[in-house]
Amino acid sequence: MRRTLLTIVSLSFLLHATAQTTDAKMKAYVANLMSKMTLDEKIGQLNLVTPGWGVPTGSVVSRGVEDNIRKGRVGGLFGIFGPDKIRQAQTLAVKESRLHIPLIFGLDVIHGHKTIFPIPLGLSCSWDTTLIERSARIAAMEATADGLCWVYSPMVDIARDPRWGRIAEGSGEDPYLGSKVARAMVKGYQGTDLSKDNTVMACVKHFALYGAAEAGRDYNTTDMSRIRMFNEYLPPYKAAVDAGVGSVMSSFNEIDGIPATGNHWLLTEVLRNKWGFKGFVVSDYTSVNEMMAHGMGDLPTVSALALKAGLDMDMVGEGFLTTLQNSLKAGKITLKEINDACQRVLEAKYKLGLFDDPYRYLNESRPDKEILTAQNRQAARETATRSMVLLKNERQILPLKKSGTIALIGPLADNHSEMLGTWAVSGDKSKSISIIEGLKNVAGNGVQILLAKGANITDDTAFAKRISPFDKPTEIDPRTPDAMIQEAIDVAGKADAVVAVVGEAAEMSGESASRTNLDLPGSQRKLIEALVKTGKPLVVVLLNGRPLTIPWLDEQAPAILEAWFAGTEAGNAIADVLFGNYNPSGKLTTSFPRNVGQIPIYYNHKNTGRPYEGGNPKFKSDYLDVDNSPLYPFGYGLSYTTFTYDTIQLSQNTLRPGQSITASILLKNTGNMAGEETVQLYIRDLAGSVTRPVKELKGFQKINLNAGEMKKVEFTITENDLKFYNSELRYMAEPGEFKLFIGTNSRDVKEAGFRLVK
Repeated sequence: MRRTLLTIVSLSFLLHATAQTTDAKMKAYVANLMSKMTLDEKIGQLNLVTPGWGVPTGSVVSRGVEDNIRKGRVGGLFGIFGPDKIRQAQTLAVKESRLHIPLIFGLDVIHGHKTIFPIPLGLSCSWDTTLIERSARIAAMEATADGLCWVYSPMVDIARDPRWGRIAEGSGEDPYLGSKVARAMVKGYQGTDLSKDNTVMACVKHFALYGAAEAGRDYNTTDMSRIRMFNEYLPPYKAAVDAGVGSVMSSFNEIDGIPATGNHWLLTEVLRNKWGFKGFVVSDYTSVNEMMAHGMGDLPTVSALALKAGLDMDMVGEGFLTTLQNSLKAGKITLKEINDACQRVLEAKYKLGLFDDPYRYLNESRPDKEILTAQNRQAARETATRSMVLLKNERQILPLKKSGTIALIGPLADNHSEMLGTWAVSGDKSKSISIIEGLKNVAGNGVQILLAKGANITDDTAFAKRISPFDKPTEIDPRTPDAMIQEAIDVAGKADAVVAVVGEAAEMSGESASRTNLDLPGSQRKLIEALVKTGKPLVVVLLNGRPLTIPWLDEQAPAILEAWFAGTEAGNAIADVLFGNYNPSGKLTTSFPRNVGQIPIYYNHKNTGRPYEGGNPKFKSDYLDVDNSPLYPFGYGLSYTTFTYDTIQLSQNTLRPGQSITASILLKNTGNMAGEETVQLYIRDLAGSVTRPVKELKGFQKINLNAGEMKKVEFTITENDLKFYNSELRYMAEPGEFKLFIGTNSRDVKEAGFRLVK
């Protein structure tokens, strides 16, 4: 044992020494290069532009890009991919600029590059960090095969307001789970060596608090106490930093009255000084310039503010490029501030190996061999099945039999273009598997499938145009709504069961896709109501990028599967679940509200001085017209089998510093088939120096059990699990009474009590 410990210590020392040597070489190389650079070239490294050769991701496209590259006035490009296009731009930099400094190339690779995985909100519902890490690893391999070395992911914003469209891009409402996902994504993208040609530098975003936009309206302001920031919103960003993320993107919103892009407290005091971040910070799209609209001053003023705050790279707006020299002359910024930013950008390029070989990611033979491969598609299919959440299954309608006749109905039933979901910028819609294709692939010849559209996604032509401003409007069928519903009823009448596929268009969620009404569009609701009246066994499959308000659907439809936007293999994965090839195991990572009036709604809320706990509601914290509870709580998800939980057993009832408590519970599969259950651990601090949430997720385990099988599930609780930031922003655990909960979701739990003694 002693020899093993010595070996571990020696190895740790060796790795540390090697890292120090590598770091010293990098700093020496960059310092030597910077000694040769003019002021204009240093500022040029801080300029990130998009040439407009690829995918539009904003309202501005940079001009004069090629000429600026030759002059050393561009540090990186984004929005293009493919070895040929990237080689063209890189050659300009390394052959025609004075110092031959290579460019860094980035792209919004959010849930896959060309093999598209489920939207991140769907991915998080797998509660499977190994699976999520694999999805990022595959995305990194495909992205690098297409010439990229930098991806703007993961998005780790905590979001508790589903009106905000970008809830689709994150991991939901919980900081503990969000932190686990953030670590997994960073590890998947960056691997263990950024200089390899199949790893990419990740960019965690949006720093910070973007998911708390007021009224759920994109780009809107945020306002919260620092104690709430540190306890509830900042942990996933810190987890990404602790995992070694190479870059950070500033957010559009303000924090404490100062936009994040120009916020020194955020970008320097917290990110660098408190958390020890060593990478570089890039602005979001034109967010430097947008500080003018916030009311922070003219372009020279906001550009200087951003640089002094700790921003290193200016995306698209070119405020740095056009104003920093004059600001330096005027004494509004210092040369050290420019040098520090330039150094951090150049160090990122060094870590990626671009100075050793600017073309290391440009192997023209890789795309055909590594992109959209059968293996990658199979991984996307498996991941998609595990992201789906069974919300309801009365009378065990699901799984469907692979025999008889099925009526497949709905505007998303025979559709390729909407399968990928939002922010699949390099995905090929034509390569996606539609749901009718998937059902045919999985069911085989034993099932006859009858198809009817039944309704448009929306009948509102003006709304259809607003959904897709960069693309053709969401399709509206020339037939009347009544004629389409009648066709659906006729088709349903010939079937043994009906599968209705409804929800959102892909761009009804995501960036700049906020909604005040989260119901299914009226055309689709009418379709479902008509199908219910047929009396046929009805399964509703939801495709959407956010929680919807569907209490009426929960009342009327006997079976509901939340499939999210499942990606390239959507149709096959949905069919795998519907026919029972895979027993669904997904669990919600966002609470589903009953109506928009409940929003924001989330499980880990604070109590009030007048909590409603049943009985007479007058003068209690409740609504007159709806229950306080969500329609479906955080952590909720059914299976084709059933699980029962016994009582919690604690190894001891008192916890002291340096000790631990083991909490165990017997879990039994009481159904007729094998299944997987995500056992969830929550803790509540009953009395603190500041108010504490009613529950906080502190652990989870995914357990596979055969029919009738039983297993003891154990969790270890230490003092660290009880820590929080107090009113002085000290991270500590306070002695006192605690409750511990274990169960199938945040609502349905067993509980026990223990005490922390210090």
